[in-house]
Amino acid sequence: MIDLGKHKTLKTEKFKANKKATIVLMTKWHSIYRCKSRLSKDIGALKAAKIQERLTNNTIKVVKRIQEQGLADIKVAIDGIGIKAAKRWAISNQIKTVTIQGPGNLGTKMKRQFLKAHSKRTNYYQIPNPILLIGTDLPTISHVDLIKAIQILDHKEMVLGPSTDGGYWLIGLSNKILNPLCIWPFSGINWGTNQVLQKTIRLATLNQINYQLLQTKNDVDNIIDLSPWIDFKSFRLSVSSYQL
Repeated sequence: MIDLGKHKTLKTEKFKANKKATIVLMTKWHSIYRCKSRLSKDIGALKAAKIQERLTNNTIKVVKRIQEQGLADIKVAIDGIGIKAAKRWAISNQIKTVTIQGPGNLGTKMKRQFLKAHSKRTNYYQIPNPILLIGTDLPTISHVDLIKAIQILDHKEMVLGPSTDGGYWLIGLSNKILNPLCIWPFSGINWGTNQVLQKTIRLATLNQINYQLLQTKNDVDNIIDLSPWIDFKSFRLSVSSYQL
């Protein structure tokens, strides 16, 4: 005799799993001279690496909350460390999936991660649901931001989280673009400039991609970006006076 209640529960769980978005967290290894090069010039490589570690840990904490709610699966794409060391780090942080970003500019690395995440879901016969890429340079990121991005992709093809430096802290693509991945609006962009967001939007428009923007936020790239964390009464021009 078939247990209809159990059968219904299994179907519900399978449906929920197939509806999950994939969030790929792109970060750099928090070691001196391997991250935050611009910030390192202002405050030193050791302090910059500590800030990178704190930012990464905070982002992981936020994304795990989304995973615990059953809304997304987490993957980490890391740069500046080998895969064996990355896996050891992932285990210590209770992260199931970690990969290396690989060579190339930021656009190439992002495209690689979209393709990997999409391919894995397809190989497991899962619906290629939305995939979001986020950085780890944002101290103010919250689970609400990510939930909103996932919800936007229910009716939009692309979502972007603009940053004040002219780039973006989040990019997400919907199932319509991912299946098949035939439109790519990120080639021909000069990465690392203040024109990244503007050119991405222009290419999206030319390719007739329906997009929506999230709230603009500030990445931590330079010492001035640390101002929200600084005690202004004790702040001095000397970088040694900052308090994190």
